[in-house]
Amino acid sequence: MDRPAWAPRSIDISVPSVARIYDYYLGGSHNFEVDREAARKAMEFMPGLPKVMQANRAFMQRAVRFALGEGIDQFLDVGSGIPTFGNVHEVAQSARPGARVVYIDHDPVAVAHSQAVLAGNEDAAAAAADLRKPLEILASDEVQRLIDLNRPVALLLVAILHFVEDEDDPYGAVAQLRDALAPGSLLILTHASYEGIPLPAERAAGTVDVYKDIRNPLIMRSREEIARFFEGYDMVEPGLVSMPHWRPRTAPEDEDPYAFSGFAGVGRTA
Repeated sequence: MDRPAWAPRSIDISVPSVARIYDYYLGGSHNFEVDREAARKAMEFMPGLPKVMQANRAFMQRAVRFALGEGIDQFLDVGSGIPTFGNVHEVAQSARPGARVVYIDHDPVAVAHSQAVLAGNEDAAAAAADLRKPLEILASDEVQRLIDLNRPVALLLVAILHFVEDEDDPYGAVAQLRDALAPGSLLILTHASYEGIPLPAERAAGTVDVYKDIRNPLIMRSREEIARFFEGYDMVEPGLVSMPHWRPRTAPEDEDPYAFSGFAGVGRTA
């Protein structure tokens, strides 16, 4: 298997990566055949998975614009993945030049490619860190340089928490990040769930099994379990809803049925 120039020598390109699979769903080019094979297996059970990811991306863009409208110009995107077109820094900085963005991911390909994309951008950076170790995120050079924790921050946890198992205490990690943020900060979150998927749960579980097989378990939490991540936040209207129903710019009824899979929400610290 040929190793492209953008792939760090340290990574095993024979092992699928969640970040590269997500890139494939979004039509990106930074993925390998092993990632595409896993994605195709998952799509055998849920053929609308690319629509789910597109809905995630569209929600993220609306939420970033909402944050800017609230006067927030700092963004911490944890579990950011590979930067495809329309990512946080592009949306934020096109509307507010000087807006600051730090991308965090534990995937070396995601970090390396993000750093290449951001070369020359003094107001954006990418760092290697893990959501399960929030204090390391906060202590990273990139966060220390670009994010002023004494002012409101938009914390993005988009399509990442469903890859953190309960035994790794995702609720505790989110709470630690929350407690480090200034009043008026926002939590922007999406999470997979069996609720809303236009398939029987038994069939959708086939996709979950694919992720389990590649050692990246996909944890399908209920709406109630997802709402717990917003403890300590006041929910922004319309609350925790399907992605197309969060402050839509087009009629939700025009969306693909798969776009309604899972939940999205934005919360504000008091």
